[in-house]
Amino acid sequence: MNKKEILIGFTVGIIANTIGTLLYILIFSDLSIKDTYLAAVSEGHIGSLLALGAILNLVAFFGFLKIKRDLRARGVLIATLLTALLIMYYKIF
Repeated sequence: MNKKEILIGFTVGIIANTIGTLLYILIFSDLSIKDTYLAAVSEGHIGSLLALGAILNLVAFFGFLKIKRDLRARGVLIATLLTALLIMYYKIF
């Protein structure tokens, strides 16, 4: 049962990060999603784009804490840490 709750939180964290990144692109970019992604990769800003998308994870994390779903909040935290590792990979390589 505990692993299921953490997996739900992890899934919510990944989805929140994806939606946050897409919302950032749609609101603040004049280009299409594909063109913005390609421009971010070519200029080396993909890590920054992912980090801005991860802000939405804060809402999910504190939302789960508010309704006393600590294991789901832990899953969101794991998803955020995975995103941080991915950002670090993009910054180094």
